[in-house]
Amino acid sequence: MKDLSQTQLGIVYALGAYLLWGIAPIYFKYLEFIPVYEVLAHRVIWSVVFIAIVITFMGAWRKALVVLKTPKNILFLTCTSLLITVNWSIFIWAINDGRMLEASLGYFINPLINVLLGLIFLNESLSRVKWIAVSLALLGVLIQVVQVGSLPWVSLVLPITFGFYGLLRKKIKIEALIGLFFETLLVLPVALYYLFFVAQGQNANMLNNNWSLNLCLMFAGLVTATPLIFFAQAALRLKLSTLGFFQYLAPSMMFLMAVFIYGEVLSLARVITFIFIWAGILLFAGENKLKKWL
Repeated sequence: MKDLSQTQLGIVYALGAYLLWGIAPIYFKYLEFIPVYEVLAHRVIWSVVFIAIVITFMGAWRKALVVLKTPKNILFLTCTSLLITVNWSIFIWAINDGRMLEASLGYFINPLINVLLGLIFLNESLSRVKWIAVSLALLGVLIQVVQVGSLPWVSLVLPITFGFYGLLRKKIKIEALIGLFFETLLVLPVALYYLFFVAQGQNANMLNNNWSLNLCLMFAGLVTATPLIFFAQAALRLKLSTLGFFQYLAPSMMFLMAVFIYGEVLSLARVITFIFIWAGILLFAGENKLKKWL
Protein backbone atom coordinates (compact mmCIF):
# COMPACT_ATOMS: atom_id res chain seq x y z
CA MET A 1 0.00 0.00 0.00
CA LYS A 2 2.87 2.30 0.84
CA ASP A 3 4.53 1.59 -2.52
CA LEU A 4 1.25 2.24 -4.32
CA SER A 5 0.76 5.59 -2.59
CA GLN A 6 4.33 6.62 -3.44
CA THR A 7 3.74 5.67 -7.08
CA GLN A 8 0.52 7.67 -7.14
CA LEU A 9 2.32 10.64 -5.59
CA GLY A 10 5.05 10.29 -8.21
CA ILE A 11 2.44 10.41 -10.97
CA VAL A 12 0.95 13.57 -9.43
CA TYR A 13 4.41 15.19 -9.38
CA ALA A 14 5.11 14.09 -12.96
CA LEU A 15 1.79 15.48 -14.17
CA GLY A 16 2.49 18.70 -12.29
CA ALA A 17 5.95 19.07 -13.84
CA TYR A 18 4.93 18.45 -17.44
CA LEU A 19 1.68 20.43 -17.19
CA LEU A 20 3.65 23.42 -15.88
CA TRP A 21 6.20 23.03 -18.69
CA GLY A 22 3.30 22.73 -21.11
CA ILE A 23 1.63 25.99 -20.07
CA ALA A 24 4.88 27.94 -19.62
CA PRO A 25 4.57 29.40 -23.15
CA ILE A 26 1.44 31.28 -22.00
CA TYR A 27 3.57 33.11 -19.44
CA PHE A 28 6.29 34.04 -21.94
CA LYS A 29 3.71 34.95 -24.58
CA TYR A 30 2.15 37.35 -22.08
CA LEU A 31 5.53 39.07 -21.73
CA GLU A 32 6.12 39.40 -25.47
CA PHE A 33 6.11 43.22 -25.19
CA ILE A 34 9.36 42.95 -23.19
CA PRO A 35 12.62 42.27 -25.14
CA VAL A 36 13.75 38.64 -25.05
CA TYR A 37 17.04 39.26 -23.25
CA GLU A 38 15.31 41.27 -20.54
CA VAL A 39 12.93 38.36 -19.92
CA LEU A 40 15.91 36.00 -19.90
CA ALA A 41 17.73 38.23 -17.38
CA HIS A 42 14.71 38.19 -15.09
CA ARG A 43 14.44 34.42 -15.48
CA VAL A 44 18.03 34.00 -14.32
CA ILE A 45 17.88 36.54 -11.48
CA TRP A 46 14.63 35.37 -9.92
CA SER A 47 15.52 31.70 -10.37
CA VAL A 48 18.62 32.29 -8.25
CA VAL A 49 16.53 34.04 -5.58
CA PHE A 50 13.75 31.44 -5.54
CA ILE A 51 16.06 28.41 -5.54
CA ALA A 52 18.22 29.95 -2.80
CA ILE A 53 15.08 30.26 -0.66
CA VAL A 54 14.16 26.62 -1.36
CA ILE A 55 17.68 25.39 -0.53
CA THR A 56 17.57 27.38 2.72
CA PHE A 57 14.16 25.92 3.58
CA MET A 58 15.49 22.41 2.91
CA GLY A 59 18.64 23.04 4.95
CA ALA A 60 20.71 21.86 1.98
CA TRP A 61 23.42 24.54 1.81
CA ARG A 62 26.12 22.20 3.11
CA LYS A 63 25.24 19.65 0.43
CA ALA A 64 25.18 22.42 -2.19
CA LEU A 65 28.56 23.86 -1.27
CA VAL A 66 30.21 20.42 -1.44
CA VAL A 67 29.64 20.59 -5.20
CA LEU A 68 32.15 23.45 -5.48
CA LYS A 69 34.97 21.40 -3.95
CA THR A 70 35.43 19.48 -7.20
CA PRO A 71 36.96 21.49 -10.11
CA LYS A 72 35.38 19.04 -12.56
CA ASN A 73 31.92 19.99 -11.26
CA ILE A 74 32.62 23.69 -11.76
CA LEU A 75 33.83 23.09 -15.33
CA PHE A 76 30.82 20.97 -16.23
CA LEU A 77 28.38 23.39 -14.57
CA THR A 78 29.89 26.25 -16.57
CA CYS A 79 29.21 24.31 -19.77
CA THR A 80 25.68 23.32 -18.74
CA SER A 81 25.02 26.91 -17.68
CA LEU A 82 25.87 28.14 -21.18
CA LEU A 83 23.77 25.41 -22.81
CA ILE A 84 20.66 26.05 -20.72
CA THR A 85 21.01 29.83 -21.20
CA VAL A 86 21.10 29.39 -24.99
CA ASN A 87 18.16 26.99 -24.77
CA TRP A 88 16.09 29.41 -22.68
CA SER A 89 16.84 32.41 -24.89
CA ILE A 90 15.87 30.59 -28.10
CA PHE A 91 12.75 29.17 -26.46
CA ILE A 92 11.57 32.59 -25.25
CA TRP A 93 12.34 34.15 -28.64
CA ALA A 94 10.51 31.37 -30.50
CA ILE A 95 7.39 31.72 -28.34
CA ASN A 96 7.30 35.51 -28.73
CA ASP A 97 8.04 35.35 -32.47
CA GLY A 98 5.10 33.07 -33.27
CA ARG A 99 7.20 29.91 -33.59
CA MET A 100 5.57 27.82 -30.87
CA LEU A 101 4.97 24.98 -33.35
CA GLU A 102 8.69 24.85 -34.10
CA ALA A 103 9.47 24.79 -30.38
CA SER A 104 6.92 22.01 -29.91
CA LEU A 105 8.50 20.00 -32.71
CA GLY A 106 11.90 20.48 -31.07
CA TYR A 107 10.77 18.94 -27.80
CA PHE A 108 9.13 16.05 -29.64
CA ILE A 109 12.51 15.41 -31.28
CA ASN A 110 14.38 15.70 -27.96
CA PRO A 111 14.09 12.01 -26.85
CA LEU A 112 15.41 10.89 -30.22
CA ILE A 113 18.33 13.33 -29.96
CA ASN A 114 19.07 11.81 -26.55
CA VAL A 115 19.23 8.38 -28.17
CA LEU A 116 21.77 9.62 -30.73
CA LEU A 117 23.89 11.31 -28.05
CA GLY A 118 23.88 8.10 -26.03
CA LEU A 119 25.04 6.22 -29.11
CA ILE A 120 27.86 8.66 -29.85
CA PHE A 121 29.13 9.61 -26.38
CA LEU A 122 28.03 6.82 -24.01
CA ASN A 123 28.66 3.84 -26.30
CA GLU A 124 25.03 2.82 -26.03
CA SER A 125 23.74 0.50 -28.73
CA LEU A 126 20.60 1.05 -30.76
CA SER A 127 18.10 -1.66 -31.55
CA ARG A 128 16.70 -1.97 -35.04
CA VAL A 129 13.43 -0.38 -33.90
CA LYS A 130 15.26 2.64 -32.42
CA TRP A 131 17.25 3.07 -35.64
CA ILE A 132 13.99 3.15 -37.60
CA ALA A 133 12.52 5.64 -35.09
CA VAL A 134 15.51 7.98 -35.42
CA SER A 135 15.50 7.61 -39.21
CA LEU A 136 11.83 8.60 -39.38
CA ALA A 137 12.55 11.72 -37.34
CA LEU A 138 15.47 12.67 -39.60
CA LEU A 139 13.31 12.04 -42.66
CA GLY A 140 10.68 14.38 -41.21
CA VAL A 141 13.30 17.10 -40.82
CA LEU A 142 14.54 16.57 -44.39
CA ILE A 143 10.99 16.89 -45.72
CA GLN A 144 10.72 20.22 -43.90
CA VAL A 145 14.00 21.35 -45.51
CA VAL A 146 12.84 20.38 -49.00
CA GLN A 147 9.35 21.89 -48.65
CA VAL A 148 10.30 25.10 -46.86
CA GLY A 149 13.78 25.49 -48.32
CA SER A 150 15.57 25.92 -45.00
CA LEU A 151 16.45 24.02 -41.86
CA PRO A 152 13.90 24.24 -39.04
CA TRP A 153 16.74 25.54 -36.86
CA VAL A 154 14.60 26.29 -33.80
CA SER A 155 13.34 22.69 -33.84
CA LEU A 156 16.94 21.46 -33.96
CA VAL A 157 18.80 23.86 -31.68
CA LEU A 158 16.32 23.42 -28.79
CA PRO A 159 16.66 19.61 -28.53
CA ILE A 160 20.39 19.62 -29.31
CA THR A 161 21.23 22.17 -26.58
CA PHE A 162 18.92 20.43 -24.10
CA GLY A 163 20.26 17.02 -25.13
CA PHE A 164 23.88 18.03 -24.49
CA TYR A 165 22.74 19.71 -21.28
CA GLY A 166 21.23 16.42 -20.09
CA LEU A 167 24.31 14.48 -21.22
CA LEU A 168 26.69 16.66 -19.18
CA ARG A 169 24.38 16.67 -16.16
CA LYS A 170 24.34 12.87 -16.37
CA LYS A 171 28.14 12.91 -16.20
CA ILE A 172 28.38 14.96 -12.99
CA LYS A 173 25.28 13.55 -11.23
CA ILE A 174 24.41 16.65 -9.19
CA GLU A 175 20.90 17.02 -7.79
CA ALA A 176 18.68 18.88 -10.26
CA LEU A 177 17.80 21.84 -8.03
CA ILE A 178 21.33 22.37 -6.72
CA GLY A 179 22.74 22.11 -10.22
CA LEU A 180 20.25 24.67 -11.53
CA PHE A 181 21.13 27.03 -8.69
CA PHE A 182 24.81 27.09 -9.65
CA GLU A 183 24.02 27.23 -13.38
CA THR A 184 21.90 30.34 -12.91
CA LEU A 185 24.34 31.76 -10.36
CA LEU A 186 27.15 31.56 -12.93
CA VAL A 187 25.27 33.76 -15.40
CA LEU A 188 23.77 36.01 -12.70
CA PRO A 189 26.47 38.73 -13.06
CA VAL A 190 25.81 38.91 -16.82
CA ALA A 191 22.04 39.07 -16.24
CA LEU A 192 22.40 41.85 -13.66
CA TYR A 193 24.81 43.83 -15.83
CA TYR A 194 22.51 43.53 -18.84
CA LEU A 195 19.41 44.57 -16.91
CA PHE A 196 21.01 47.55 -15.15
CA PHE A 197 23.44 48.87 -17.77
CA VAL A 198 22.48 47.58 -21.24
CA ALA A 199 18.71 47.05 -21.44
CA GLN A 200 16.88 49.94 -23.08
CA GLY A 201 13.29 48.69 -22.88
CA GLN A 202 10.75 50.91 -21.18
CA ASN A 203 10.20 48.24 -18.52
CA ALA A 204 13.90 47.58 -17.83
CA ASN A 205 13.87 49.79 -14.72
CA MET A 206 11.58 47.98 -12.28
CA LEU A 207 11.15 51.18 -10.24
CA ASN A 208 9.15 52.60 -13.16
CA ASN A 209 6.86 49.56 -13.43
CA ASN A 210 3.61 48.94 -11.63
CA TRP A 211 3.63 46.28 -8.92
CA SER A 212 1.66 43.74 -10.99
CA LEU A 213 4.21 43.76 -13.83
CA ASN A 214 7.11 43.45 -11.38
CA LEU A 215 5.40 40.49 -9.68
CA CYS A 216 4.91 38.92 -13.09
CA LEU A 217 8.61 39.35 -13.90
CA MET A 218 9.62 37.92 -10.52
CA PHE A 219 7.30 34.99 -11.23
CA ALA A 220 9.90 33.83 -13.76
CA GLY A 221 11.76 32.17 -10.90
CA LEU A 222 8.72 30.08 -10.00
CA VAL A 223 8.03 29.23 -13.65
CA THR A 224 11.60 27.96 -14.01
CA ALA A 225 12.20 26.11 -10.75
CA THR A 226 8.81 24.69 -9.71
CA PRO A 227 8.41 22.14 -12.53
CA LEU A 228 12.02 21.07 -12.00
CA ILE A 229 11.32 20.46 -8.30
CA PHE A 230 8.23 18.44 -9.21
CA PHE A 231 10.20 16.48 -11.81
CA ALA A 232 12.93 15.63 -9.29
CA GLN A 233 10.31 14.39 -6.82
CA ALA A 234 8.64 12.31 -9.54
CA ALA A 235 11.98 10.79 -10.54
CA LEU A 236 12.48 9.57 -6.95
CA ARG A 237 9.18 7.69 -7.00
CA LEU A 238 8.69 6.43 -10.55
CA LYS A 239 10.48 4.09 -12.89
CA LEU A 240 12.30 5.87 -15.72
CA SER A 241 10.03 4.16 -18.25
CA THR A 242 6.94 5.42 -16.43
CA LEU A 243 8.35 8.94 -16.18
CA GLY A 244 9.22 8.90 -19.87
CA PHE A 245 5.56 8.32 -20.69
CA PHE A 246 4.77 11.87 -19.54
CA GLN A 247 7.51 13.64 -21.53
CA TYR A 248 5.34 14.19 -24.60
CA LEU A 249 2.63 15.96 -22.59
CA ALA A 250 4.35 19.38 -22.66
CA PRO A 251 5.10 19.55 -26.42
CA SER A 252 1.60 18.19 -27.15
CA MET A 253 0.11 21.05 -25.13
CA MET A 254 2.36 23.53 -26.91
CA PHE A 255 1.28 22.12 -30.28
CA LEU A 256 -2.42 22.49 -29.43
CA MET A 257 -1.97 26.00 -28.03
CA ALA A 258 0.01 27.12 -31.07
CA VAL A 259 -2.71 26.00 -33.49
CA PHE A 260 -5.94 26.60 -31.58
CA ILE A 261 -5.12 29.54 -29.28
CA TYR A 262 -2.37 31.53 -30.99
CA GLY A 263 -3.39 30.79 -34.57
CA GLU A 264 -0.05 29.60 -35.94
CA VAL A 265 -0.31 28.18 -39.44
CA LEU A 266 -0.11 24.40 -39.67
CA SER A 267 1.19 24.06 -43.22
CA LEU A 268 1.23 20.79 -45.15
CA ALA A 269 5.02 20.57 -44.75
CA ARG A 270 4.69 20.89 -40.98
CA VAL A 271 1.89 18.30 -40.88
CA ILE A 272 4.05 15.80 -42.79
CA THR A 273 7.05 16.55 -40.56
CA PHE A 274 4.98 16.03 -37.41
CA ILE A 275 3.57 12.77 -38.78
CA PHE A 276 7.08 11.39 -39.31
CA ILE A 277 8.22 12.61 -35.87
CA TRP A 278 5.18 11.12 -34.16
CA ALA A 279 5.64 7.84 -36.03
CA GLY A 280 9.23 7.72 -34.77
CA ILE A 281 8.09 8.50 -31.23
CA LEU A 282 5.44 5.75 -31.32
CA LEU A 283 8.06 3.23 -32.43
CA PHE A 284 10.49 4.50 -29.81
CA ALA A 285 7.96 4.38 -26.97
CA GLY A 286 6.35 1.10 -28.00
CA GLU A 287 9.49 -0.87 -28.77
CA ASN A 288 8.98 -3.52 -26.06
CA LYS A 289 5.38 -4.24 -27.07
CA LEU A 290 6.40 -4.34 -30.73
CA LYS A 291 9.04 -6.97 -29.96
CA LYS A 292 6.40 -9.13 -28.25
CA TRP A 293 4.11 -8.91 -31.27
CA LEU A 294 6.93 -9.81 -33.61
